[in-house]
Amino acid sequence: MPAEFSLRPALPADAAWIAELRAVVMRPDLERLGRWDPVRVRERFLKAFQPEHTFVIAVEGQAAGVIAVRPESDALWIEHFYVAQEFQGQGLGAGVLRRIMGESKDHRPFRLNVLQGSPARRLYERHGFVLETEDPVDVFMVAG
Repeated sequence: MPAEFSLRPALPADAAWIAELRAVVMRPDLERLGRWDPVRVRERFLKAFQPEHTFVIAVEGQAAGVIAVRPESDALWIEHFYVAQEFQGQGLGAGVLRRIMGESKDHRPFRLNVLQGSPARRLYERHGFVLETEDPVDVFMVAG
């Protein structure tokens, strides 16, 4: 049973803790790919953070993760989708993805990229994402 959750718009003040969450969640995959840099992983997020497209995932009032949906002319990009480790494996990511995709009134496809070998790819495939293209580091997927 997925955890009950709410989504609230992100604020600029959320940037620092989201950057830290990103570093913690992505570290195993980045280390496996030989791309772990503790400074760069945070800086990349802080430079790209767009609070107007980002939602904080809350469970019982506690911040449990984050997801961004950035519109482009040909797609809606799911980015910065991180669930804190203590909330993983409970159906939270699946519930958030279902809500985001199910409530969209937009007819553009959803796109995202995931790191090669990341277990998150299985979540995306279960929700209709298919391989679009890949390189040695990234797998680009599309749904809809």
